[in-house]
Amino acid sequence: MAKKDETPETTQDSGSETGAEQGATGAQPAADIQQSSPATEENKDARMWAMICHLAGLAMFIPIVPIIGNVIGPLIIWQIKKNEHPFMDEQGKEAVNFQISMLIYGIIAGLLCFACVGFVLVPAVVIVDVIFLLIAAVKANNGEHYRYPLTIRFIK
Repeated sequence: MAKKDETPETTQDSGSETGAEQGATGAQPAADIQQSSPATEENKDARMWAMICHLAGLAMFIPIVPIIGNVIGPLIIWQIKKNEHPFMDEQGKEAVNFQISMLIYGIIAGLLCFACVGFVLVPAVVIVDVIFLLIAAVKANNGEHYRYPLTIRFIK
């Protein structure tokens, strides 16, 4: 009889441990909530165009429009696609605002070249621009709403 008493207690203990483990980690329920939350975009076209809009900031490396290409690329794509998807409209505004901010920071860093500080700041601005641009493109492709840091919100 002692064995029968131990068996249900062991079953209850293992069941309570499993529940405690799930409650302690909370990874699976949180992941399910994130996947089904309305904060992510499900439309593949909207996600693709938002990603392209963020990546259009790389147009600064095209020799035709080297200085303002990072603003013109996202601006054109956002203006063309903003009425089709709300997600694209939001991410397009983010991309344009960030690229305008980076252009301003780059001009300031360029002017600081006269003080010998800009020679360090100009490459730093370009590196920060590319890194955050790539992060935003990946997040947009995953359907996540991304807000750039260091951004002045010109377009609301």
